[in-house]
Amino acid sequence: MKNQKIQWILGGIALLVLPLVLQYFGNAWVRIADLALLYVMLALGLNIVVGYAGLLDLGYVAFYAVGAYMFGLLASPHLTDNFAWFAATFPDGMHISLWLVIPLALVLAACTGVLLGIPVLKLRGDYLAIVTLGFGEIIRIFMNNLDHPVNLTNGPKGIGQIDSVRVFGLDLGRRLELFGYDINSVTLYYYLFLVLVIFTIIICYRLQDSRIGRAWMAIREDEIAAKAMGINTRNMKLLAFGMGASFGGVSGAMFGAFQGFVSPESFSLMESVMIVAMVVLGGIGHLPGVILGAVLLSALPEVLRYVAGPLQAMTDGRLDAAILRQLLIALAMIIVMLLRPRGLWPSPEHGKSLTQKS
Repeated sequence: MKNQKIQWILGGIALLVLPLVLQYFGNAWVRIADLALLYVMLALGLNIVVGYAGLLDLGYVAFYAVGAYMFGLLASPHLTDNFAWFAATFPDGMHISLWLVIPLALVLAACTGVLLGIPVLKLRGDYLAIVTLGFGEIIRIFMNNLDHPVNLTNGPKGIGQIDSVRVFGLDLGRRLELFGYDINSVTLYYYLFLVLVIFTIIICYRLQDSRIGRAWMAIREDEIAAKAMGINTRNMKLLAFGMGASFGGVSGAMFGAFQGFVSPESFSLMESVMIVAMVVLGGIGHLPGVILGAVLLSALPEVLRYVAGPLQAMTDGRLDAAILRQLLIALAMIIVMLLRPRGLWPSPEHGKSLTQKS
């Protein structure tokens, strides 16, 4: 028990020191760590839907987009420039605080998730995957085309000049000098994202052992048997869609603040596929595995830049570096799935784990 506490303390110190160390190698590495934390939050949210409730969702990036565009619209001059009534009401813009952004993103994305869940309650497997995939594409197409006749999303040009996040008066978009040491903006965002990820992990862990979590797992294993035991499968599915989507909405809002710009290109089908791959690659339904899968698949494409470049030079530029990176990622995933079909860090057998906990 004592050794376990020491390991937790050392792990916490390592996470706190990591961005300060990465700063010496360039802000690009800290930025990779920031995006990895956002993807961890996304993967944990999708794990509620896919891992706990067993509902295959291929349109999860839609909730990511909803959160990002919500923050982009409320924290940029876009609405003031395009709507006279909004400019009259908020002449200086809204510039909402972080403490209002997170609940708004959470509630809006959760409502969107429930709206998606209502028409697909009776669908399972491949049919559910196809419908959710279509939902994700519909959201992206809407964002891409809602620039006329009323310019709501600015279409493919996206929304820029988005405010950075302020925490207790500290602007995370500006460099901070502390005791003569410069802490860059990307490092400040790292600590904010780390706090949000820790809260997400705690919520998911508590859900896993709760009555709701057990009900989701019963639905995943056998929906008919779960219904026969008295579980309201309709409400449980809607709750899974809503709670999973809420984490995606918060992550999207933080992405919009971090980037300072959002556009439909950031929410393509490939993003949804990658988030699903993170959950499957790490280990469906197992929190440490999902986190591992998210970190690997979010950081691997950036690390492979240093491999794809020399390979491109060896072929005299005949092969595109971006295509090579995707090829290497696909090969790595195929090898892992062949060697570890249940994921890199799979959950223990369900029956055994329930016996041990009881």
